Amino acid sequence: MLDIHPEVAAAATEVHFFDWDENYAKGFEWYRELMPYSYPHQITVEKTPGYFTSALAPERICAMNSSIKLLLILRDPAERVISDYTQVYFNRLENHKPVQAIENLLVRNGALNTRYKAIQRSLYDIHMRNWLRHFPLEQIHIVDGDALIRDPLPELQKVERFLNLPPRIVSSNFYFNQTKGFYCIRSDGRERCLHESKGRPHPIVNTTVMQQLRSYLQEHNRTFYRLVKRTFDWQ
Repeated sequence: MLDIHPEVAAAATEVHFFDWDENYAKGFEWYRELMPYSYPHQITVEKTPGYFTSALAPERICAMNSSIKLLLILRDPAERVISDYTQVYFNRLENHKPVQAIENLLVRNGALNTRYKAIQRSLYDIHMRNWLRHFPLEQIHIVDGDALIRDPLPELQKVERFLNLPPRIVSSNFYFNQTKGFYCIRSDGRERCLHESKGRPHPIVNTTVMQQLRSYLQEHNRTFYRLVKRTFDWQ
């Protein structure tokens, strides 16, 4: 979404430079070549969600540029677990691989399977501690992912201010797509919506299992709130 701002040049794909050893070994020149051309008045951004949960990415990014500004989009961690499952589920279906009900992954031997990767990735406090070892909180702006879905403009205006960009993103840049259930972007006479892999319907999860998941995440969420000095409307 941020690339609709005229003073932002965004990489076209997820780069995975700082979290994949095989890419990091190729060196910074390889990384630079993947960045878009930009003018002196523009800032360059790249988006790789895997950086947040990577043990090595914060240190590697800091070594490149300790004053860099970081954007982090987070949604309700329980919903994030379900979203993670949904993406994997449809990917497996498309590749004709067997799939499991989400309850079979979330529960092992009658208890919550806390080793499930989707849950591990949603322990925001653990990952945030790693980033705060290398960057001050003032260099990290957290975008409320749930608010971004409901009403993208206010969240993007906060990002503009954080990046010291002139205000250029306006309400006419967005329209609600009833079919997808998400806002789409309108810019420079072109329209685009989220990729078809986004916005897929989530499975209905057993109520007891969902309660177990939310209960487990609750203390991690409270710790995260203390770390970032703000709260979110996560159940």
